[in-house]
Amino acid sequence: MLADLFGVFGFLSVLFRAAILCFQTIAVGGIAFLLLVANGASLRCESWLLPSKRLIRWASIGLVISQVLSVTTNTIVLTSSVELSVRNALGANYVIAGLVGSLAGIVLFICVWRVGNRASPLLLIPAAAIIAASVMTSHSASRLDGRFLLVSITTFHYLATAAWIGGLPYLLLVMRRVDNVGITSSLALNFSRLALTSVTLLLLSGFGLSLSYIGSWDAVFGTAYGLMTLTKAIFFGCLLLLGAANYFLVRKMRKGVCEPDVKLSLRRFAEAEIGIGLTVILAAASLTSQPPAVDLPHDRVTLHEIAIRYEPRPPRFSSPDVRQLSEASSVIIKRARAEGRRLPLSFIPGEAGTDIATPGDIAWSEYNHAWAGIIVFFMGVLSLFSRSRYFSWARAWPLMFLGLALFLFLRADPENWPLGPNSFWRSFGVADVLQHRLAIILIILFAVFEWRVQTNRVRSRHAALVFPAVCALGGVVLLTHTHGLTNVKEESLIELSHTPIAILAVVAGWSRWLEVRLPASNQIQKRLGWVWPFCFILIGLILMDYHEADIVRPMLEAARSAAHVAFR
Repeated sequence: MLADLFGVFGFLSVLFRAAILCFQTIAVGGIAFLLLVANGASLRCESWLLPSKRLIRWASIGLVISQVLSVTTNTIVLTSSVELSVRNALGANYVIAGLVGSLAGIVLFICVWRVGNRASPLLLIPAAAIIAASVMTSHSASRLDGRFLLVSITTFHYLATAAWIGGLPYLLLVMRRVDNVGITSSLALNFSRLALTSVTLLLLSGFGLSLSYIGSWDAVFGTAYGLMTLTKAIFFGCLLLLGAANYFLVRKMRKGVCEPDVKLSLRRFAEAEIGIGLTVILAAASLTSQPPAVDLPHDRVTLHEIAIRYEPRPPRFSSPDVRQLSEASSVIIKRARAEGRRLPLSFIPGEAGTDIATPGDIAWSEYNHAWAGIIVFFMGVLSLFSRSRYFSWARAWPLMFLGLALFLFLRADPENWPLGPNSFWRSFGVADVLQHRLAIILIILFAVFEWRVQTNRVRSRHAALVFPAVCALGGVVLLTHTHGLTNVKEESLIELSHTPIAILAVVAGWSRWLEVRLPASNQIQKRLGWVWPFCFILIGLILMDYHEADIVRPMLEAARSAAHVAFR
């Protein structure tokens, strides 16, 4: 059981950190909305005030649960991997931060329900404690140089995120439940001003943190930390576009243009803002699992290495036999124990010192990516054709994803059932395998539901939202996909192909979401229908051009030889 926990620890740590950031954003964002946006007479509108309080309370409970799970998991792994008692571990910084965050969440849960029609500034006390607890476990709190400045910048960064992204759900509650045009337009204008201030703070604080943690242009593309920061910047640009669309809608409302479609469009764009905003928060959680780029001055990928790795070349269409693949780590470890031999140690929970790729492993992976890319590429092409009445048969394009799911299930993890020695249930204890299996389930759900939607077997608008939700969620899963840290350069090269796929998946999902949800009178609605098919085409091209280890193969072989010599 403990070994299984070690296997998924990397994924769980990112997941719990993401949950903490999301729940704190919604909880603190609700307090900011009540105090800074909804004031005066607007707070007397109980039709949305009570649901807003309920949302803050749910976010507070979610925050407490996430903090407890995070502290518990980290403590178990810490005390089991080093000689440290539980009593000594309880004095660690992450435990103190978890305790502060949990107590603040409980206080906020109790106090927010006692607030009347006018929010009390006293709610800022537990909100500030929640932010402080999160900052305590950030990179800024662990730096030795310039700690006070970095902590201050990080605090403003979290506050601005909460005020903007965390306040959006409460704005949606107003738009859905209040029919008074004066109240909705006034609150929308107040929130627009708060969002502009938050965007300015995010830009300034993000730039300052990037200078401190990345430091140079070559670290942006040469490290996983820099690449994830660039991903956040891309999604931030998408948020700015959505925010600009909402800004012009708010101006129309202030000028007296209050048609139902204007208000509906405002709500739909806000939905996409929330989704992409939470994706940015998940990307931020993934950053905490990576060392800052300035701390990796030697193991960076150069532009020359990137150009060589990803230069256009024919996809690999020949697969090695499964017997040419390296043995599973569990098999190697069992044999070594039976023979009384020592193996290279790993000081990273969830990794083993035996994970070294062979030419057969590399060829297997490239073959899998190439065929997956072909399927996705033609999926995008057929989805474009399906928009024409002359190619109505192309509407069955989602069924091709069933073949993709079967292909991935058989070949994504050859060391596990049905090809490898690991049993079906045992395989779920490996972080990479667990994420792969979750992705396969998402693909199957997408195929079935979207085929029924495209062929008009299901006419519900809710069913049409399954596809964009699956796409966006799949992109999020790929963003949080954890790889080993034993070969930093190779892992950075892999992330250079996986991260664009994740970005395109999220963009495809939310563009399709807006296409379904926006009113037909909105001019943007029809244009979005061309965005997501092209995203799938680009994903297919990236997968077909996926290659591994041409540069670092000599280094891998040298490491393999050194390991065998040292631990023979």
